Amino acid sequence: MVWAHAIILKFGVTNSNSSIADSLTQQGLDHLAEGAPAEAAKKFRAAIDADPAYFEAHHGFVRALRDAGRLEQSVAAALALTALTPDDPLAHTALSISLQYAGHVPEAEAAAARARILEWKVQLQSPSSGDLK
Repeated sequence: MVWAHAIILKFGVTNSNSSIADSLTQQGLDHLAEGAPAEAAKKFRAAIDADPAYFEAHHGFVRALRDAGRLEQSVAAALALTALTPDDPLAHTALSISLQYAGHVPEAEAAAARARILEWKVQLQSPSSGDLK
């Protein structure tokens, strides 16, 4: 989870709008848990509007759009997430899943490969990677 801490430091996810974005994101997660992805997508979108760097809201938005069957919009949201957090393996995994659901198999495989490479880089940079050498 080193990458998550680095993202928080890089984007300063502690600004005043983050608490609003966090609250809206929690509401979106509640809607997802209730099986209401369209309502969840609205909350995640509002969270992103409140704090565009709040990457948790972006992840939720991708998932909610996908669950709502808005597959191409889910792909677009996942692409935006990878632009926001280009070194985040989970962002590329989310993109891969959305592409797969949308039927873009070769692109999904490429995104999955990118996620694996990024995860390997994270593992190699972690303090416990000395065991791998």
